[in-house]
Amino acid sequence: MNDKERLKAILLEKSYREGSFTLTSGKTSDFYIDGKQTTLSAEGAYLCGKLLFTLIRDCGREIDAVGGMTLGADPLVTAVSIVSFLENRPIPAFIVRKEAKGHGTGNYIEGLKNLPAGGAVALIEDVVTTGGTLLKVIDRVEAAGFSVGIVVTIVDRQEGGAENLAARGFELKALFTKKELQGTP
Repeated sequence: MNDKERLKAILLEKSYREGSFTLTSGKTSDFYIDGKQTTLSAEGAYLCGKLLFTLIRDCGREIDAVGGMTLGADPLVTAVSIVSFLENRPIPAFIVRKEAKGHGTGNYIEGLKNLPAGGAVALIEDVVTTGGTLLKVIDRVEAAGFSVGIVVTIVDRQEGGAENLAARGFELKALFTKKELQGTP
């Protein structure tokens, strides 16, 4: 079993559920993917970090940092950053807050001291439905002077997220689509 097949098995075991669920987007769904159950496990975090790092490394653009919206992206950006260090191609991580910090610096972005000014960043999300969270992150990192080099996710639910991102000029790269994860044609 290769790394991607193993990650799929872990996602199905720990994160995939069927039933009736309300998603962050407000949509209802007959299945739910709780990505944190996988990304907070040791093996799942490592495999996500390794596979996402490979996508980022091979994107054809020099990437200066990896980040995403707290809380779903927190374990992912950390895993990618650690794998990048182990691969002798260190990429620092950053976290985008949902609300600006109400004290101290008042920043939306944590980890700025590790990022080169104006650098290209990779943005990560565990599961993408409409792409709304990623679009907010894009707005915040661009407002801070960074460019977006690649946008990646563990699972694309195939419910408009890739299209919404494409309408803004960003291609979504996914380790798995809903169809791949569910094994449907």
